[in-house]
Amino acid sequence: MTATRKTALVAGVLFLITEVSAIAGLALYQPALTDPNYVGGAGADARVLLGALSELILVMSVIGTAVTLYPVIRRQNEGIALAHVAGRLLEAAIITVGIVSVLALVTLQQDGAAAGTDDGAIVAAGQVLVAVHDWTFLLGPSVVLGMNSLLLAYLVYRSQLVPRFIALLGLVGGPLVSTSAVAVLFGLYSPTSHTVSALPVFAWEVSFAVYLIVKGFKPSRITAHPTASDQPHPELSVA
Repeated sequence: MTATRKTALVAGVLFLITEVSAIAGLALYQPALTDPNYVGGAGADARVLLGALSELILVMSVIGTAVTLYPVIRRQNEGIALAHVAGRLLEAAIITVGIVSVLALVTLQQDGAAAGTDDGAIVAAGQVLVAVHDWTFLLGPSVVLGMNSLLLAYLVYRSQLVPRFIALLGLVGGPLVSTSAVAVLFGLYSPTSHTVSALPVFAWEVSFAVYLIVKGFKPSRITAHPTASDQPHPELSVA
């Protein structure tokens, strides 16, 4: 297996991990995000903490996809490839802020009463932390994700690393989810409708991941010439 094929395989696996961990994290967070009595009740701390762990895996996978793909996509356009890496780092940072807000919510639920804080103040503080998470969810996995999808889809479309219909999903889905999120930001669009607009970018990432795992990169001009990592090490060569 060549280094380029390994890169495709690792990138595909990491993309699938991002999807699974993102969905798992959001599902596990639900008691903290939707129950107005969470901070004043018994809580579902173990479940919410597991959600935070899932999102930490998401953060590492998001960074991993960018770092893994960079040596290949930079051959098409180094500037755009670097912008994609920077964008993924920004996306990961915003998601991390959301994780911290949820962890703070768990702490508030556990320690608020013991500290003698007024119940109304506890609820208000909890609402602030939930709002922080909701905004990070809108900005990171929506606005920034859409821009990152557009950059990567453009690079793989131009370089023909995957079938063009897969890249087109990213070229359409990326701007769509970002535009939809900005509309939600200004109150022009409902969050429920925004969820529907995220389906094309979800299809892009899943189809891209599956293709990389099963087929690897398509033969193209940027994979035609092996890189130094594809070459055998001289010291291992037999004279």
